[in-house]
Parts: sequence; C-alpha cells; structure tokens
Amino acid sequence: MDTAPCRIGLLYPTRDCGEDDFVRFAALVDPAIEVAFGYVPWGESVSDVADLDPAGKLAAVRELGEPRRLQQAVDELAGFAPEVLSWACSSCSFLCGYEGAIHQAADLAERAALPASSTSLAFVAATQALGAQRVSVASVYGEEGTAGFVEFLRAAGISTVHHVAFDAPSDRALARWDRDRIVELVAAGDSDDADAVLVPETALHTAGLLAELEARTGKPVLTATQVTIWRALRQLGRDDRRPGLGTLFAR
Repeated sequence: MDTAPCRIGLLYPTRDCGEDDFVRFAALVDPAIEVAFGYVPWGESVSDVADLDPAGKLAAVRELGEPRRLQQAVDELAGFAPEVLSWACSSCSFLCGYEGAIHQAADLAERAALPASSTSLAFVAATQALGAQRVSVASVYGEEGTAGFVEFLRAAGISTVHHVAFDAPSDRALARWDRDRIVELVAAGDSDDADAVLVPETALHTAGLLAELEARTGKPVLTATQVTIWRALRQLGRDDRRPGLGTLFAR
C-alpha cells in the first residue's frame, strides 16, 4: 500500500454535515492522506433545503453547481494546497447530465490547474473498474432526482436494473441516519440481477459499514464517500489496497 502523504481537496455543499466520514475513510485507507474542504455556497434564496418542494430542491441543487460557486470553494482551499480536487456532491454533478458532468470537472481542473473529478464521475469510474454493467441504485433522492442519476448512468453505458427512491428531506437529515437506516436503504436497493449496488449520497456515514453491507448483499457496494476518495487517489496515480473498505479497495 502506498503510504506517501497526499492532499485531497473536496468541494462540499453543507458545512458540518458528512465531512467526518470522508476524513475517517481517508484515514482508514492511509493515515498519511490529508483531506480538506472548501464550501460551495447555496443560492441566496435558499435558507433550508428541507423547506423546498421537489422542484425547488432540484433547482437549488443545479444552481449550486455553477462554476462561480465552485470557484469560491476552490479559493477557500488555497492555503491547503491540494494535489487533486473533487466536487463531492453527487446530485450537483449528475443533474447536469453525463456530458455536463465531464465538462464541469474539466472546467474545475482548468481553473485550479489540478486533476479534478466529481462524485458522480467517480461512480462511473468505480463501476467500470469493477466490470459491473448492471447495477441497482439505493437512492435517498425523490423519484425525479433518482431518475436523473439513472439517466446519468445510462449515458455512461451502465444499466440500472432496480432502484429505490427514499426521498429524504435534506443532507442534514441524511447525516443523522444511523447504521440501521443505511442497512435498510441498501437492502431495499439491492437486486439479484445487479452486479453492484450504488449509494449516491455524500452526507451518509458509510466508512465503517462497507464490509457489512457487502456481506449482506453478496456483491460490491459503492458509496459516495468511498468512490470519491478512490477516484482522487487514482488520479494521483495511487492504487491503494485496504481490506474492510469494500471490493473496490480490495482489488
């Protein structure tokens, strides 16, 4: 396992939400990995995402991914001097479509002069790395948001054979989900016809659950925290292997 220090900069939407899961996951991979966060500001009209109707939530999330907002988060990370960046928000990257997400990451890389990706693109890269062609999606979004992720995967050549849409009110609510709720989500999202289960939400705390989730489903489970860190390390040329962090880090 590579134990050289490295610095991962994550652009994140909501302060004091799921950041600790990224820090914990990185430390489990390699204590030499440093993670820091730059916060992307929500639109001026958004005071609480939980108060918005479904259409309002989708509009707010799309607005969050605007280049000028991402740039503010990049600027926050200047003192940290990251070696790689990721837009660590699933919905904010997949709702602009597959080609849009590629453009979003390319624009971020050009602005920062660093390798860059997003959680949604990391899901595609991780799924392809595992050779999984048919997946199931354990989604915390509403039906429309979930459909956006399914379409995003389809455009990347990945077929969704089953999905659930739990329609959680906000990322802050999701950050409070305990083990039982997450296990319930993944169990509902699993399918015998799927090669892997995808869990696209960066507020969920899954770092300590991957071994259990894969044992219960009998297949790879890809979570937002896991694929984001994995993709960032791969962009730095690292190939870290670590038991207990899912099939993705075992191969």
